[in-house]
Amino acid sequence: MTRHFTRAALLALATTISGSGIALAQSDTLFLSTQLRPVEEATLFRGMILNNAPQKVTYAVEEPAAFAVRVDAETKAGKRTVSLLGALHGEIQPLVGNSLDPVDDLVANARAAGIPENLLSLGKLGTDKQQYIPWMQATYVMAAKKEALQYLPAGADINALTYAQLREWAKNIQEKTGKRALGFPAGPKGLMARFFQGYLYPSYTGGVVSTFKSAEAEAMWAEFKALWAHVNPSSTNYDFMQEALLAGDVMIAFDHVARLKDALIAAPNAYVTFPAPSGPKGRGYMPVIAGLAIAKDAPNRPGAVATINHLLSANTQVRVAANLGFFPVVKADLPADLSGGIKLLVEGVAKTQGSKDALVSLLPVGLGAKGGEFSKVYMDTFQRIVLRNEDIKTALAAQATALKAIMDETKAPCWAPDKASTGPCPIN
Repeated sequence: MTRHFTRAALLALATTISGSGIALAQSDTLFLSTQLRPVEEATLFRGMILNNAPQKVTYAVEEPAAFAVRVDAETKAGKRTVSLLGALHGEIQPLVGNSLDPVDDLVANARAAGIPENLLSLGKLGTDKQQYIPWMQATYVMAAKKEALQYLPAGADINALTYAQLREWAKNIQEKTGKRALGFPAGPKGLMARFFQGYLYPSYTGGVVSTFKSAEAEAMWAEFKALWAHVNPSSTNYDFMQEALLAGDVMIAFDHVARLKDALIAAPNAYVTFPAPSGPKGRGYMPVIAGLAIAKDAPNRPGAVATINHLLSANTQVRVAANLGFFPVVKADLPADLSGGIKLLVEGVAKTQGSKDALVSLLPVGLGAKGGEFSKVYMDTFQRIVLRNEDIKTALAAQATALKAIMDETKAPCWAPDKASTGPCPIN
């Protein structure tokens, strides 16, 4: 699929339909979202996705902070204008209780559309009611050049690898070619911390915070250190793995879908995509989930429901992926004319979320301005253990102290996959 609007047409259309000065017809559904905020994205969404919704939808966007303020102000005033809410998991969570109308009546349709149970359960936000329906996602996947497949360990299924098999694969390549051809985005602006938080820790320990210095974590770091012996040493300089793949520096890479995209689009026939490996506790992965919720006392609940059902259709989800870069949460057959690179990414995401042993690890919730310090704890731990060869138990104990200080100061309760806590997430 291609984008059917010129930039000039997009801007002209945006001028016509954006802004708070629109008169909202009584039959319209006002959809307030923190997602797809840039003018071109919002205009594409209105013109290509919402234009054929079953009812007229007015799409308005807000920065996350302003979104929360507006919803809260309407709740306190008892005068609701917004019917449908679209936001990230962590942005919807604070609205539970006073501002959301549970959507249990939509679960059967969402399940029938193919949304995995592990994603649906996130939408309960720790309650016994469905607070939102998953809408779209981004995540991290692995990509490999097809020429690397000949070095896979005997009997290995690339879509169900273990970390031990990934290590053996990288070792085989190094022994046969002399290259350390596995790469990670461990550079200054890379997203390596998310690998530890969303993939490695959950897969080995079943948690991220509470299990930080556990015996399972000690074993995990020992195994990852052994894996690192076969990782391209330039990984500590890589911010975007698409560049290392395109340059031929690595044959296998892990990264966010947006940071692999250029390589896959440039040479779609040269690559395969697949889920990150599994460990003893499952196949940890970190979806960046956007959800759809209905505001309490929504002036047009039927319109909100109809819009949600429209947005969950397989055709709509694929169109969003092809044109806006967010990937389906439903089961969707890919059209033949979908860009080869985008198709690879959609397939990689689908394989990841559909893995039988998938273990969802959410983005950190409740850390506020301390999010950067939280990620630094994991990167510092990696540097001490893997790069500086410090004693694992000693390094974990020291870094656990820093982690505890962040959790105590923010008072952030645990998020999945850690078990729920009544106070700051503990480090056991």
